[in-house]
Amino acid sequence: MRFLFLSFLRASAFNKQKQHATFVSGMTDASWVERAAVAALMASSLAITWRRVSAVVETIRGSRQTPDFEIAPLGPRIRRFLWDVVLQGKVIRERPLAGLAHAFVFWGFCAFALVTVNHIASAFGGRFLSPSGAFGHFYFGFVAVWAVLVAVSIAGLFVRRFLVRPKWLGKVSPESGVIAGLIFVLMVTYLSGLWFAEGSVSERLSWWLHTLALFAFLPLIPHTKHLHLALSPVTVFLKRAGFSRIPPLSGDEDFGLDTGKDVTRIDALQAFSCVECGRCSEHCPAYNTGKTLNPKEIILGLRDYLKQHGPGAEAPLVGAHISEEALFQCTTCGACEFQCPVGIQHLPMIVGLRRGAVNTGKWEDDFGTKLFLNLERNGNALGFAPSDRQKFIEKAALPIYDATQEYCLWLGCMGSYDPQGREIVLALARVLRHAGVTFGVLRKEKCTGDPARRLGNDLAVANVAEANIETLRAAGVGKMVSICPHCVRTIGEDWREYGAAFQIEHHSELLARIGERLPQSTGARENVVFHDPCYLGRYRNIYDEPRAVAGRTADVVNPGRSRERSFCCGAGGGQMFLGEEKGKRVNLERVEELVATGAQTIGTACPFCQTMFRDALGAAGGAAPPKLLDIAQLMAAALPEEPAQTA
Repeated sequence: MRFLFLSFLRASAFNKQKQHATFVSGMTDASWVERAAVAALMASSLAITWRRVSAVVETIRGSRQTPDFEIAPLGPRIRRFLWDVVLQGKVIRERPLAGLAHAFVFWGFCAFALVTVNHIASAFGGRFLSPSGAFGHFYFGFVAVWAVLVAVSIAGLFVRRFLVRPKWLGKVSPESGVIAGLIFVLMVTYLSGLWFAEGSVSERLSWWLHTLALFAFLPLIPHTKHLHLALSPVTVFLKRAGFSRIPPLSGDEDFGLDTGKDVTRIDALQAFSCVECGRCSEHCPAYNTGKTLNPKEIILGLRDYLKQHGPGAEAPLVGAHISEEALFQCTTCGACEFQCPVGIQHLPMIVGLRRGAVNTGKWEDDFGTKLFLNLERNGNALGFAPSDRQKFIEKAALPIYDATQEYCLWLGCMGSYDPQGREIVLALARVLRHAGVTFGVLRKEKCTGDPARRLGNDLAVANVAEANIETLRAAGVGKMVSICPHCVRTIGEDWREYGAAFQIEHHSELLARIGERLPQSTGARENVVFHDPCYLGRYRNIYDEPRAVAGRTADVVNPGRSRERSFCCGAGGGQMFLGEEKGKRVNLERVEELVATGAQTIGTACPFCQTMFRDALGAAGGAAPPKLLDIAQLMAAALPEEPAQTA
């Protein structure tokens, strides 16, 4: 790059001796006919551009206000804007080669802004950048370097989109090719203009070709996915705080996203900001296992609805533009939202659309109905009698929380009723006793409401959440710990809608913090391939803690998709309770990847993940499938034998 920069500085100096090329000095000798033509072209280009942009702006402004939106605090928004937009950090991090090419195009456009204004102004005698000055001499050469980078990058992106064509890009619009071609022309004409002598036919032709490409480029932006050039910086800055946070309903007449009148300004802004890059599709577990859901199509479906009906329409959102089947295949893993480079928050929209279908009684599903009835009648998602939980507590001699212990151990549905979940609870209890951490369990618990929350049944969530909050307050609960990331998320975040603010953490966080009190194996160690649960990793940003715990007794290896890119187990979003899947089972896809590492043990940190993997190992584990253990079980296995005692 240094060589290019010095070369173009020399080129500028050489052109200076040739009375300066047009792109350096500008077309200062334009005739009145040429000036009139430039003025007419510019006016037409800007008018067409604004006509389309204003229609989008009016659609966004015409949508209802976002009830939960708060601009403060500004600090995190500014930091995110600088990282995601100015530095293009997210784009490059998640897809390095293509991301860097996009970044070069973006930074190149920023560098070209001053040159472009100077280019047009020169036709009217208003040139303000001159190569005779030190800054102008430097800047024209500086921009030339960016022109090369942009030209190479846009050519590479064109080849990738139209020749390589990754499947997650989906249908490629021809307008994208036209836009790429115009950008390439803009760069080439700028570079060629550096070498032509002023007054020559070549430089005149180059100037006009550059000008025509510029005025053709502008109106195409708002008519294509390239509208994100204008909207995405605003979208990134104004996105809702928090990761995949489900916005609260506003009043008794708010049932979620049912019709166009329910679409908020943030929803509309994000829908029009989609760049159609397919990153959400590339990482979606449903899309990658042959299901109908494509998160990109959900966003584009909302955009098409707004284009057709406008804001505030009474037509249903789910139907012609958005598939109900696709909506209810989502595992709410958050991969789409995490990957999106332009700030689109898919899950609030998907759950909002589910709410609109469930809360209004439009969604009919036998498995969903059974789940909601289980929550209503038994207080748990699995449909067991509450007395089964009490029997387990008594048999395991688990202490009852009385506000004197350090932690209230929240069992959750899986820890209370599922046999494998109970084994994890008992292993954790043993580890905590060994470390000298006191704990107790509640006499009564109901489901946190997580599956109903993700499926969109707000009444079912409110019933169990309010009952649990009353129980926890009556027991004087302070700090809480749970084996289930879904419970941690729902209690710690979603219950805030009901006025609760309990301090709860996942058991991996607690065990990592007290790791010095736990044994560490020094002899022969097995390999453990660790699966990052979605609700622990992407939702809570916890990656190192469970690995630190497992690493005390085994050598931890990672599958191909791990940490932020971890592939879902398939249980989230209520999917564990919705019957057979269409296409390949998500848990089977993930288990095949875990088994392929050759590790002797699959390590988990979520009872839902463990249940899903246990089911899939029968089909993908081979003759000698790997062991399947939670990190608490791995640690408990390394403890000395516990003497018989009563809790």
